[in-house]
Formats: sequence, C-alpha cells, structure tokens
Amino acid sequence: MQNFAAIDFETANGQRSSICSVGLVIVRDGEVKERIYRLIRPRPNYYTEFCTRVHGLTYHDTIEAPSFPEVWEELAPYCTGLPFVAHNSPFDEGCLRAAFALYGLAYPDDYRFYCTCRAARRTFGRALPNHRLPTVAAACGYDLQTHHHALADAEACAAIALRIL
Repeated sequence: MQNFAAIDFETANGQRSSICSVGLVIVRDGEVKERIYRLIRPRPNYYTEFCTRVHGLTYHDTIEAPSFPEVWEELAPYCTGLPFVAHNSPFDEGCLRAAFALYGLAYPDDYRFYCTCRAARRTFGRALPNHRLPTVAAACGYDLQTHHHALADAEACAAIALRIL
C-alpha cells in the first residue's frame, strides 16, 4: 500500500464520539506528504481520569478548540480517494462513525479502513510478545516516543503500513 491516510483518534471519555484529538498522516507514492494534528472540543465535553492518564489531555486543553465538524471539514479534502489505515481500526473507525452520527453528518460510503494491528498479527504472529502499537512499530524499525499522542500514533501507524501492508 503506497497511498493512504493513517489516522488516530484520542477520546475524552468512554463515548466514541468524544474525540478530543486527531492525528492524520497522508502518504502518497510511499512517502509522507502531510502531517496534521488537531485538538477537538469533545462531545460530550468531559474527561475521565482514565482517558486523561492515557493521553494527558484535559478539559482545559480543548475548551477553546473547534468542534469535530469544523476540524473534519478541514481534514476531509486531504483524505479524498484514500483508504484509512489505523492500528486497531475498529476503534478509530468507530470514533469516526460515532462523531458523524452525533453531529448528523452523512458518513461517506467510500471510507474504507485497514488495520495494522490485524496485519501485524498475520505478519509477525507469535514472534512478538504483543501486537500493541509501540511493539509493532519497533519491529518495523520505527521508534514511537510519545504513544497516545494522536499524531505520533498516526506516524507510527503509517510506518507500519508502509512496511507490512
């Protein structure tokens, strides 16, 4: 796979619609062309202690951030005609679908997701101790320094996809 949009969402709470940040890496002809990171004011707009522990974001980080529809309007043109790649894609696709539903947006029929976690299980099998993003990224030669930062995770996912998809 040489052309895709690697994407990662972080959420504020247990609701998949509560996207508080997004990382997007656009790959064309096997090269990274764009790296985009945006904070998003989540809906519902509250943070659980668990989620804040995971990614470090709080209510105060995103209270002035734009809403999901505003951010997606900016990002969507970068993704036109590209498949999405995510590590544990059911989560990220679920977030995207939930946000579209919450805001009454029509979910595009041509959005297709590929999962680097599933691909890693097929590629590496039991050769790895687990198939978490940092482990798989390291096996693909990518040093993920800030796991659970949406852009860093999207960059790691792109590196994995270029290696094994």
